[in-house]
Amino acid sequence: EVQLQASGGGLVQAGGSLRLSCAASGFTSDDYAIGWFRQAPGKEREGVSLISRSDGSTRYWDSVKGRFTISSDNAKNTVYLQMNSLKPEDTAIYYCAAQRELDTFVGTNATLTSYHFGSWGQGTLVTVSS
Repeated sequence: EVQLQASGGGLVQAGGSLRLSCAASGFTSDDYAIGWFRQAPGKEREGVSLISRSDGSTRYWDSVKGRFTISSDNAKNTVYLQMNSLKPEDTAIYYCAAQRELDTFVGTNATLTSYHFGSWGQGTLVTVSS
């Protein structure tokens, strides 16, 4: 099973930037999708961004599109989430997750949610002050 560790969260002012990292181990194949999800106080978990390890395809939810960028350094087994122009509504615990056999679906219109992902990290807290 893949093990994941999210890091890089902290307290930032609105308009600022943070880069989150997701360090992974235990990949047994190249067909994984990696996802960032977040959960704010009192709200359901929602998707942020996805990336395919095999072909590099990415996907962004509307709430972060144009502000966040996901990338992967496959040699280091690390996925990053660059967050710019942060807003108070971005405040949440951010989780990274992985699931094999989803790599080819990231670049399609197929619906992918947190329920499709079986391996999860602990999460890192991002707080954006106004």
